[in-house]
Amino acid sequence: MSFSGMVKEELSKQIGAARHCRIAEIAALLSACGRITPEGHLRIQMENDAVIRKYFTLLRKTFNIESEIFVRESSPQKKGQVYYVELKDEDEIRQVLQAAKLITDTENGETLISGSGLVTQQSCCKRAFIRGSFLAAGSISDPRKGYHFELVCAEESKAFQLQDIIRSFQIDAKIVQRKRSYVVYVKEGDQIVDMLALMEANVALMNLENIRILKEMRNTVNRRVNCETANINKTVNAAVKQMEDIKLIEKKTGLENLNEGLAEIARLRLQYPEATLKELGMMLNPQVGKSGVNHRLRKLSEIANEMRENKEELL
Repeated sequence: MSFSGMVKEELSKQIGAARHCRIAEIAALLSACGRITPEGHLRIQMENDAVIRKYFTLLRKTFNIESEIFVRESSPQKKGQVYYVELKDEDEIRQVLQAAKLITDTENGETLISGSGLVTQQSCCKRAFIRGSFLAAGSISDPRKGYHFELVCAEESKAFQLQDIIRSFQIDAKIVQRKRSYVVYVKEGDQIVDMLALMEANVALMNLENIRILKEMRNTVNRRVNCETANINKTVNAAVKQMEDIKLIEKKTGLENLNEGLAEIARLRLQYPEATLKELGMMLNPQVGKSGVNHRLRKLSEIANEMRENKEELL
């Protein structure tokens, strides 16, 4: 099961204790997937059986409506099955729509829209509305690959409504048009954690946090390895250049013509090509620090460079 599927599976098992929160979640589900059929029935359908079972349970617990879940085969292109619940009784339909403050969207056929913000006045109801919207039309990427949370809306007005609700929790939700749909999305890892917390997907939140910690640890290790590799390469390249300089001086004038300090460090470098500056300094008598060793090696490099320049002038 995908990470998004696991989040929905967890959320589908949560039934709010407060009636007003259950109504807000029903409103979100119907707003995303509900419609009024030509026969005047209230139908909601989706491919996720866990979510449709939750809607079934919400109707029973909130309005004492006993409905039935129907199953039919999906289109040949999609395969799989489609689940739907349909209310036919006019009184039951009126009761649900009035409580959820939903009206028929006359501009878009038979779909439903939230007629007012009354169902999301309280903070807990806003959380329930976001949860219902995610169950009906949301997805979240696998955090091992990236961070992306989105809610797909058929109409722009629904997208703006969701954006306002999410932003009321100081989460920077944005909207982008994708073909004929409007997508409300969140990209930052920290804010996706906040979204899971809002919806009360606590198990998924902990799983995501564990993945984030592992990713951060890997990134830290990689940075350190890259840094150490760069330092090693820098040290090796410097040692190779130092040995080239010393060999040139030895060939041209001989190391014995250098002063005692330079001759001593030159011989040590030739003898211990892989030694660090600190290690070379400890081999000297008396011992010299890294800066002192570096100073002597720079002096040898200057002498070698002068020899190269003189050779070029003679040519």
